[in-house]
Amino acid sequence: MHKSMLTSDGATIRYVDEGAGEVLILLHGWAQSAAMFRHQIAEFAGIRRVIAPDFRGHGTSPDCAHGHRIYRFAADLAELIEREDIRRATVLGWSMGASVLWAYVDLFGSGRIDRCVFVDEPASVMRQAGMTDDEAADAGALFDAATMIGIASQLAGPDSAAAREAFLDGMITPGIPSELRRFLLDENLRPEARTIAALFADHCSIDWRDVFARFDMPVLVIGGRVSHVDIRSQIWIRDRLPEAELVILDEADGGAHFPFIEAPEVFNAVLAGFLGTPTAAAGAA
Repeated sequence: MHKSMLTSDGATIRYVDEGAGEVLILLHGWAQSAAMFRHQIAEFAGIRRVIAPDFRGHGTSPDCAHGHRIYRFAADLAELIEREDIRRATVLGWSMGASVLWAYVDLFGSGRIDRCVFVDEPASVMRQAGMTDDEAADAGALFDAATMIGIASQLAGPDSAAAREAFLDGMITPGIPSELRRFLLDENLRPEARTIAALFADHCSIDWRDVFARFDMPVLVIGGRVSHVDIRSQIWIRDRLPEAELVILDEADGGAHFPFIEAPEVFNAVLAGFLGTPTAAAGAA
């Protein structure tokens, strides 16, 4: 079922709400959409209630001229949870979606979260002022502030589409089918250039290293062997959490930045194992 809601600041958020039972919320990444999780929605809606929003200005949610910030997205998530009267949920955040989850816990605490999954997101995308080389490597920092500003300028400019395509090609496995790559690119090109550039800059600039102490529930961290996000950063995040496990997916198992759609059977099995329930396919066997 496709639903929509109006946020407190006037943005329209559209979201998928399928199945019944324990709640699983899926949060997509920068310039992508809930359609990334089509295999997880199809699989887990048979045994859980699965909710997957399109962040404002992404996917099926209409363009919005304001609020393209991680903490506003976290507030949108809080309003969605309240609207649907969700008392407890497992929340999976992929890439920027993990940052939205981290911001949510930073703002609202963990009272409504049963367990979490972080998929391939560094603790700080940008190298922060004063970071040593080791701290930058542990955080998974990909570039410095000057480089980030340069990328954001490209994303906002007339060559935005080419910049996004180059970005995407750095995040997928080399052998990805052409039709799947085209689908991912089409979703990436949906959001408006200037707003997606502003969101990129906001996302990259936040240092999340101090927030992990607030995660007092079981957490699964998933990384990729050939991802642009260094495995060292995923190990570092795992080691900051009191109840965490780490799974690193190999290239053959979609181990770049989109494992849930490049190798959904492998990803779903890992997720089902963490949730302690069989997938719908396994349950029917």
